[in-house]
Amino acid sequence: MERIEWDEYFMNIAYDVARRSTCIRKGRQIGTVIANELHEIVATGYNGNPRGMKHCFETGCVREKQGIPSGEKAEVCTAVHSEQNALIQAGTRARNGTIYTMFNPCNTCAKMIANAGIQRVVYHVDYPEKMGLDVLNQCGVKVKKLKDFKRASP
Repeated sequence: MERIEWDEYFMNIAYDVARRSTCIRKGRQIGTVIANELHEIVATGYNGNPRGMKHCFETGCVREKQGIPSGEKAEVCTAVHSEQNALIQAGTRARNGTIYTMFNPCNTCAKMIANAGIQRVVYHVDYPEKMGLDVLNQCGVKVKKLKDFKRASP
């Protein structure tokens, strides 16, 4: 029997969490997992509109309607990013933990990750915006890209 590594384990869970996303843009259903030093899940999050607001699958995507490319003008999107939702859910329990997210964090999420005291970020896919990686580096947050990650099958 071959056991997968912790990083792969949590990344698989992040991909499952993404299945709850309400984003209708192709390939932008994102999931995030925060785990503590004991490899316990502290919180999960997926991208979607705030509580009480209609979801994009009901109203349409404002970014698509305006022709905004991925990775640009994030402030136009009505959704909360998966990393933000996980950090809100985790509160101070995120401190010293690792965040597993499908894409490298954007600039806004990176600042929140650093301020939450996250020690390490593990991601799988490059996001068009790279400023977040610079912020994490400047803040001393370790970053790892899972280059050869393949979803585990049961």
